[in-house]
Amino acid sequence: MTDWAAMPSPIRTVAPGPVDERGLVDRVRWSAVGLADFLLFVPSVVLFVLSLLCVGLGPLGVGFALAHLVVPATERLSALHRRIAGDLLSDDLPAAYADTDGRGFLGTPLVWLRDPARWRDVGHLAFSMSGGAVLSGLPALLLVAPLVHLGGFVLQRTAVWGLLLAVGLVCPLVWWLVTPALIRARALADRGILAGGRVERLEQRVADVEATRTESLDHSAAEVRRIERDLHDGAQARIAAVGMNVGLAEKLLATDPAAAAALLREARETTVSALEDLRSVVRGIHPPALADRGLAGGIEALALPIPLPVTVTVDAPALPPPVESAAYFAVAECLANTVKHAGATRAWVRVRHDGRSLHLVVGDDGVGGADPSGTGLAGVARRLAAFDGTLAVDSPAGGGTVVTMELPCPLP
Repeated sequence: MTDWAAMPSPIRTVAPGPVDERGLVDRVRWSAVGLADFLLFVPSVVLFVLSLLCVGLGPLGVGFALAHLVVPATERLSALHRRIAGDLLSDDLPAAYADTDGRGFLGTPLVWLRDPARWRDVGHLAFSMSGGAVLSGLPALLLVAPLVHLGGFVLQRTAVWGLLLAVGLVCPLVWWLVTPALIRARALADRGILAGGRVERLEQRVADVEATRTESLDHSAAEVRRIERDLHDGAQARIAAVGMNVGLAEKLLATDPAAAAALLREARETTVSALEDLRSVVRGIHPPALADRGLAGGIEALALPIPLPVTVTVDAPALPPPVESAAYFAVAECLANTVKHAGATRAWVRVRHDGRSLHLVVGDDGVGGADPSGTGLAGVARRLAAFDGTLAVDSPAGGGTVVTMELPCPLP
């Protein structure tokens, strides 16, 4: 049975491909996507004209107010084109806009004016209402051309319309051959314009690495301080007490053996407590279950004490210990959030490795409304960012929560 609801296959090549049902479904869907791209030329024309007005009216002050309407609308339209092109090319096309926090009503448009990413959006508007519209609209035009010609021939029955009908009957074959190339060309052009040049992408990558490195160093320093504090307040204090008790017992051994025995008994109990403290500190660095049983066993151990049913599915090979540790603690934090805040009746954890990246999904059927900027999820995002990982949260009110995480980790 054909899955007609499935998304069309990503366009990786321009080869015609075999004439089969899947190819037909993909081409129809690509034509529909192209038609949607073509229709977007209408807002592109409007926003392009308004963008020029913003620049022209800027010295009069009117352009500043107009920019606060036009630029965000252009950003949303560009985001839609990025998403369409990214889905077609199986690629991620992130935006790289300059930061405008704290710039105010007048300062923000000045930042926009100097931002290359904003000018790329304007350039894409011009492309979308010209060459892009042609590339996107042709597949749909080729698909409906025979129907148009047939209708004209039926109504008029002239030789001209008969010739047009004969030519139109060739359009389905042309449509089959050129649709992948046309839609791919549009997607590649969108990526080339909206994603910027190679130098800009490298600059953005360097900036992201620097930010991630700073966050990782801060996190590592905080972890070191936490370990030092735990050792000082816990195991170190208990071991010092053991030393004092043993010293007192040594002095009382000859004069008061019973008191010496009580002190030694207390020292033994304190030693057990100190050992538990040390185990707790070590568990925060690298959990024993993860070290002994790998990622699958570690996550299963996490799910066991959870007071609700948790389904765990892990399909991943042995990975580098830092990656497994990051994945383990990310899942642990998500499950802790589920227990504390979700009000769920069940939860699930799915882990798989596709050869290039480790994918983790933690979900529940709770009340939803999770805040990605909250302390817990923000900490998970920072931990994953150290490995170029990403975190996405889907948590509509009343619709449960699904946290999707990805850690790049190619297999050798």
